[in-house]
Amino acid sequence: MTIIVHHLENSRSQRILWMLEELGLPYEVRRYARDKATMLAPPELRQVHPLGKSPVIEDGDRVVAETGAIVEYLVEKADGRLGAPPHRDAALRYRFWLHYAEGSLMPPLLVKLILGRIPLIGKKAATKIQPMIDRHLDYVEAELASRPWFAGDAISAADIMMSFPLEAARSRAGLGASRPASTAWLAKIHARPAYQAALAAGGPYAYA
Repeated sequence: MTIIVHHLENSRSQRILWMLEELGLPYEVRRYARDKATMLAPPELRQVHPLGKSPVIEDGDRVVAETGAIVEYLVEKADGRLGAPPHRDAALRYRFWLHYAEGSLMPPLLVKLILGRIPLIGKKAATKIQPMIDRHLDYVEAELASRPWFAGDAISAADIMMSFPLEAARSRAGLGASRPASTAWLAKIHARPAYQAALAAGGPYAYA
């Protein structure tokens, strides 16, 4: 059965397209454009899910929202592929990064983005957030310097979850050459055929 992905441009839903390509699961993309004035999702997405957010997938009569929940759903659907490694320590790392992406790293990045759009006082306040972001980026850098992928020696759903916050950090929060392990990791995922196929399926994406 073909999975329908309700995909918003320049959003977290790009990760779901990438994961589906890595897993080789059939899918169909339904694209949505952001409102040019507010940059928010269009009201049409509320017809799919009450929150009106993306990503949302439809798999038969199931509607699944929230990136992390979709990722875990797809791991189960694919019989554990891209899921937790068998070794306990690696499995714990997998779970940590799977949740850290949205639970810890994305909030300060989002706050900085919102504050940066407020004239004068907002931009000044945004500079107060950067030290917090730097602490996170230094932590990520140290972890990636110690192993090739977030959970261990092989790519997993944890890497897919971490892709969007690190892409966002490179775009607007200072991730650059001073953190070579992180930038090398980004280059590595962007070179993957499945990632490139997801870009072609999803349309314009500002962070790749």
